[in-house]
Amino acid sequence: MSNFFVREIVPVPQPTIEVLEIHKTSYEFYEEVRYRQALEEYCQWYYAVAEENRRDLQKMRQEINLMSWFWRTKTKQ
Repeated sequence: MSNFFVREIVPVPQPTIEVLEIHKTSYEFYEEVRYRQALEEYCQWYYAVAEENRRDLQKMRQEINLMSWFWRTKTKQ
């Protein structure tokens, strides 16, 4: 009676070509996901560095230009 409740599920064999196509498709999908994540991380890094450079430039514009004192360039009037 215990054999009555035991069921064996036998998987249907798939053609080898179909399995390889599924593997290739999933591999390409995950490669695309990794590429997009890397691009997103690079963009975030780039924007952070650009913002830092903008702040540094703003600070430099507010500072006194000491090099002009050393060069003593004549300005046109």
